Amino acid sequence: MKQAVQLGALSAVNIGISFLFQWYVLIQLGPGVETDALFAGMTIPQLVLAVISGSLMHVLVPLLAGESEERLRHDAWGFFTLVGGLFGVLAALLYAAAPWWVPLTVPGFDEAGQMLTIELTRIQLIGMVFTAVNGVQWAAYHARQRFLWAEFTPILSSIFALLLLIWALPRFGVIAAAWIGVLRMGVQTLLLAPGMGIPVHPDLKSAAIQQAWQRIKPLLLGTAYYKTDPLIDRFLLSTASSGSLSLYYLAQQIYSAAGQVLNKAIAVPLVPVLSMLHKAGDKTGFGRAYHRKLLQVGAISLAGLLILGLLGQALLTFLVGHGNVSASNVTELWWIMIWLGGMFFGGAAGQVASTSFYACGDTATPTRMSMLTYTAYIPGKVIAFYYWGVVGLAIATSIYYMANLSLQIYLLEKKSVL
Repeated sequence: MKQAVQLGALSAVNIGISFLFQWYVLIQLGPGVETDALFAGMTIPQLVLAVISGSLMHVLVPLLAGESEERLRHDAWGFFTLVGGLFGVLAALLYAAAPWWVPLTVPGFDEAGQMLTIELTRIQLIGMVFTAVNGVQWAAYHARQRFLWAEFTPILSSIFALLLLIWALPRFGVIAAAWIGVLRMGVQTLLLAPGMGIPVHPDLKSAAIQQAWQRIKPLLLGTAYYKTDPLIDRFLLSTASSGSLSLYYLAQQIYSAAGQVLNKAIAVPLVPVLSMLHKAGDKTGFGRAYHRKLLQVGAISLAGLLILGLLGQALLTFLVGHGNVSASNVTELWWIMIWLGGMFFGGAAGQVASTSFYACGDTATPTRMSMLTYTAYIPGKVIAFYYWGVVGLAIATSIYYMANLSLQIYLLEKKSVL
């Protein structure tokens, strides 16, 4: 319990500072073309990271947990080399081709908006490489169950970035925000470096790397499909009124931030524990740990949504109702968050369920399930947006997350591990 509180507090501070970063950009520039372009420019880098780097975290921690220090260090450097090289090449290709593919993601932007989005996307592709290798570094820390320093390093880098942003944004505009975001991830990579241990010649043919490839293949195929959700959102919202994309993105970020706090405090420490229980064949202990954490996350999520309904508008006014953010912007943001409530509950509780699958080495079941639900979700969200705009998009998203959660719980209860 003490560790969960510590991790939750560190995660909350980190996410709070990251939120201040976006908050400062929003109140200085206001919801409009520049902020829409900045947030749209994050879409592809975040999508690629969700597909590859996110998949790696789910695979690496269970593989590395419980291994000897020497084996863990050699495997970690092997993964670091592979991931760094892969993302370096990918970033270079996407950077060169940006003038062709970026406009396709924001067809509703005018020419000036598309050109700005191209420039901001190119900058953020550089940060994507740092974020990817950070995933390997975090996995090494988590496998050793050394969570505190891994969660403290983003706080240090984010404080540095926020102070630099306060000085640079009024002088250099939205471009400064993009470059400082890259610098923040680079500093974080340096701070996490000690967790990798003394550098060694990577063994790219090790058993761990071969096993990781077998486990990650279904995740890559599946997530490359159903993680395109933000891309479709940006595509649709680029045709809405100016500022709608920024407000919808902010609502998602607030929920994602709260979900990350719960994930880092409860779900992340659960992975190595469940992995070792599964390796030991302790089904009773596995089921007890899983059910306890699922109930904790569910109760906390419901309490958060209740607070949002009762006090949310006042809290949002206090948080973002400053500078160039009007009262009508705050009201619109609050309603978006109300209709997106299912995303928060389903996403937070779903992390516990999905990590339980991954702890068993089962990446195929949750991936196939998500692919099926996402196939039904795409036309549903397009139709909902066509008839009801941003509200329809938010409601469709909530239904999707809640359906995914229900199916994950059902499938996990059927597995023999419980």
